[in-house]
Amino acid sequence: MVDSSFTEFKLDYPEIKSHILGNPVSKSISAGSYNWKVECCYMDGVEDDILDVHFSVYSKFNTFHGFIDVFLLRRGGAPSSCRAKRSLLETGEYNKGSYLTWWGHMYVKQGCLESRYVKNGVTTLICGVIALPANSITVPASNISDHFGSLLGCSDRSDVSFSVGGEMFRAHRAVLAAARSPVFKSELFGSMVEATTPCITLDDIDPAAFKAMLGFIYTDRLCVDWDPETFMPKPQQFEHLLAAADRYDLSRLKLMCAQELWDKVSVEMVATTLGHAEMHSCPELKSRCLDFFMTGRTSRELC
Repeated sequence: MVDSSFTEFKLDYPEIKSHILGNPVSKSISAGSYNWKVECCYMDGVEDDILDVHFSVYSKFNTFHGFIDVFLLRRGGAPSSCRAKRSLLETGEYNKGSYLTWWGHMYVKQGCLESRYVKNGVTTLICGVIALPANSITVPASNISDHFGSLLGCSDRSDVSFSVGGEMFRAHRAVLAAARSPVFKSELFGSMVEATTPCITLDDIDPAAFKAMLGFIYTDRLCVDWDPETFMPKPQQFEHLLAAADRYDLSRLKLMCAQELWDKVSVEMVATTLGHAEMHSCPELKSRCLDFFMTGRTSRELC
């Protein structure tokens, strides 16, 4: 439901005509469940026959979505087309709970003002606040990763295949190369033999890790198989996936794997995890493993 409130300001025309600057006139109105303070004053324009009407509206609130509307009344009481630019006011987190102030100007020729808008020596200016419904247009969350994910493994329009440990994976050169991995870009679009090979055989990579890597490239998500007994991914999966991410220069995937390995680190596993961090150039994981060692050493010395 639209909530609006308007107030009128009576401007003394003899003062305007004699170029006497008016003191600001202040009034309060209510709109959008908030109180607004409106101030208006008039002053000489840039030219002698131009009236510059200045006004400001401000209020303190948490959220507001609406318009400011300012216009002159004709002699007969009808709203005129002479109005300030209608401006949208909207709050966000950046100014939540603070004062929102809006200033505006209306420029009117005195000749036009006298012939159309002066009645009994007074010009009437209307200023209002119009609060619009708070509900916004719902924009669905991005699902582009789902669309790209649906391409993965689909034979339709795929232009490259990978044979990994006896398993076949179909993919798209443009997605692998241009979008994510500079290594894939060099292999698939450079001078290497893979650039013209429809099916590429990889003997030194774990099939599950390669599958998870493709899933990340297409969806930007970490997609690994879960252990049916523990209902959790096996740590070895992230070790293999870390190796694949390092090989194809997927820095974000490397850090995601590093975080998973670090979350599962233990006294028994830290040495192995440190070895993988060292082997696959992951200084973030390496430093944390070394800190783990130092903490354990200090604890033993204290004991």
